[in-house]
Amino acid sequence: MTSSEQTKPDAHLSMSTAVKAPAGQSVPLADLVEARLAAADLGEPVKALLAEALGDAEIQGTSPMGRIYLDSVSVEGFRGIGPRAWLNLSPLPGVTLVVGRNGSGKSSIAEAIETAFTGTNMRWLGQDATRTSNWRNLHDGAKTEVGVKLAIEGDTGRSTLTRTWTGNDVGACAGTFRRPGHGTVPLDQVDWKQALTDYRPFLSYVDLGRMISGKPAQMYDSIATILGLGHINAAYNRLGQQEKALGDAVKAAKNEVPELKDALYALQDDERAVQALVAIETKGRPDFEALEGLVAGLPAADDGLLAELRAAVDMRGPDLEQVGTAVDRLREALAGVEDVRSTGAEDALQRANLLEKALAHNNRHPDEESCPVCGTEQVLDVAWAAGASAQIAMLRQEAKTAEDARSELRSAARAAQNLVQTPQRIPAALTDPWNAWLACRTVSDPSELAQRVHDTALSLADACAAVKDNAARELEKRDERWRQLVTRLASWTRKARAAAEGEPRLRHVKKGRAWVKALAAELREKRMEGFTGHSQRIWEKLRQESDIDLQSVSLQGSEKATVRKLVMDVTVDGEEASALSVMSQGEQHSLALSLFLPRAATADSPFGFIVIDDPVQSMDPAKVNGLAQVLHELGEHRQVIVFTHDTRLQRAFTTQELPVTVFEVERGKSSKVHVKPVIDPVRQAIGDARALASTEHLPEAARTHVLPSLCRIALENAFVEAAWVQHHRSGGSERDLQSAVADADKLMEMAALAFFGDIGRSSDVYRELRTRCGPRSVDLLKQCQSGAHATGARIADPHRFVDEINDLAQKVRKAEVTK
Repeated sequence: MTSSEQTKPDAHLSMSTAVKAPAGQSVPLADLVEARLAAADLGEPVKALLAEALGDAEIQGTSPMGRIYLDSVSVEGFRGIGPRAWLNLSPLPGVTLVVGRNGSGKSSIAEAIETAFTGTNMRWLGQDATRTSNWRNLHDGAKTEVGVKLAIEGDTGRSTLTRTWTGNDVGACAGTFRRPGHGTVPLDQVDWKQALTDYRPFLSYVDLGRMISGKPAQMYDSIATILGLGHINAAYNRLGQQEKALGDAVKAAKNEVPELKDALYALQDDERAVQALVAIETKGRPDFEALEGLVAGLPAADDGLLAELRAAVDMRGPDLEQVGTAVDRLREALAGVEDVRSTGAEDALQRANLLEKALAHNNRHPDEESCPVCGTEQVLDVAWAAGASAQIAMLRQEAKTAEDARSELRSAARAAQNLVQTPQRIPAALTDPWNAWLACRTVSDPSELAQRVHDTALSLADACAAVKDNAARELEKRDERWRQLVTRLASWTRKARAAAEGEPRLRHVKKGRAWVKALAAELREKRMEGFTGHSQRIWEKLRQESDIDLQSVSLQGSEKATVRKLVMDVTVDGEEASALSVMSQGEQHSLALSLFLPRAATADSPFGFIVIDDPVQSMDPAKVNGLAQVLHELGEHRQVIVFTHDTRLQRAFTTQELPVTVFEVERGKSSKVHVKPVIDPVRQAIGDARALASTEHLPEAARTHVLPSLCRIALENAFVEAAWVQHHRSGGSERDLQSAVADADKLMEMAALAFFGDIGRSSDVYRELRTRCGPRSVDLLKQCQSGAHATGARIADPHRFVDEINDLAQKVRKAEVTK
């Protein structure tokens, strides 16, 4: 595994020390809208509707977490990076430059950061597939992974964003996000997707071109998005969709009424059509309950011809199978009674009944001595009573068969009579047969009952079938035309009821949408003023020697307008002109930066960082100095990471004495990439000289030649830096200084350039150096020069010599310009 040689910041660095955004920044939009809605003169239903729409359209990037900063980036197997490489950052506001030659892998790191967050890379947008196919590293692409550690304000630990690839398609990737105390979740569940669109913190050279070369509507959208009004516009559009849906429903239902009524008038002989017309023309709103009853086939009342026909169709006559079973049972019971009538069982039954009656008479008249039937005396005594009781028990046992037959007959008769039921409604055509059927319940003779039930059931069943068939044919005849309309009526009823129920909400939606539209226009104008002011301030620093003034930036049209565009008013030497038609490529890129960078300063963005790749191309030296100033100001409240191969940007920070952290990306064999901090070249040379001076048994040649040469390098770098600083302070031309530095081959010429801005004044260097830095400084300079000659320099105390050279270099760096 390859890693950077940097020293990693303290993993527990608190974000409480981060520099906050300037006091002049706007209040977060969500808070502002909430306050305005609370104070609005709107009814509660409208406010509730607006709260719902604004809540549903809330910016996903505005998450409960604090502002996000980059702590470190690890890249493996991606683009130009093979084995894992690290870029360790300080997760605080400030400017960091990541430099390196073309092909060193720095842009691969920049693209990896963007791809880790978004899953794609805007630089590849619209490119041919062959331009994006080699996204895996050619030397070590078996495992492709990007990891980004994040410092979030308020968190004590670090969060980790990881994206890995499993397939050959660049889109075949998955991202996870682990936050201390919150666990690990898929990256698409993290609440910043919309913010990545509205406040995209990534900018490449290609993006700069897109910002000012797109279609008018695209340029409008890019700035409208930056204004941070996305969630208001989404709410407005959401309400517009509701208004359109509700309004279309009302309009569609209303437009169908004339043709529907004409069709119903054509069926005036059908009372259902008449009822439908009455329900539709009900004052206020249609009688939807009546219409739904008609659609469902339910009668509106219990009388009328249709009700009579429906009753006839629904009529159910006797169940002939049940009737047959009951009649058969009754007849079998009658036969059973007849069978026992001629047997001893019947006689035993009769005798038992007779004895029971005699015994009962004897019990009632115990003093009576003669038989009440034959007159025989002294026969009904106690002995007779005992014998009669015993005989009755014997006869009853013998008569059980006859008793059971009579019980079954009674049960069968009741079962047959129970089949006769009275319906709630009897059609007129069935009155006589049904009354005959009902009369069966009054027949007491079982034999007659069996015959009557059988005959009347058959007659009634035949009559019911005939009436049912006639009623069904009549209903079918009447329903044929009705069925042609009922589906249409049902559809209209559903739509009309929904439209009627939605009319109160439609009124609320219209009021709410008008309020949102007015608020959006007001906020757009105010925010555009702030955006324009910020863009103008940035442009003033980037324009440098340009004759073009940026007067204003405005949006014409609206987000949904067919014709919408971004208007940039400029003047050239006081004359109005179209911005893009008069600007050079470098000026256009500077303008694009002026439009892009304000989004990084908005209070609504959850991102505390901004990543810029290669912003210096096509810029002349004067604009590079302005860019350094712009990035420095942005870095006061944002973490700014700039990837560039152009050394001018680093020099612009140095010469203007602006604080900056610099890392260098170096590429070795097989895509092994190292990232290391860039040390001050003066300090680097002094450090090398100190290391040499501390060497035990230092060879004489090293003391007389190598050590002075290292110190000479330190002085040369100090003179070069002083020359740039003084030249910048004097307002000289960058091109002139570059040419002069290229011509200054000797140390004395470089010193003359630093002191006087003129390499031709080499003869005045010793005098100026003695005046500024003391007599000893001249001797030190001469010793450094002598190290390049064959005789070398005589240095008695190497450590003291290095200390003196270091003091001299620091004084040179602070030299004042001499006219």
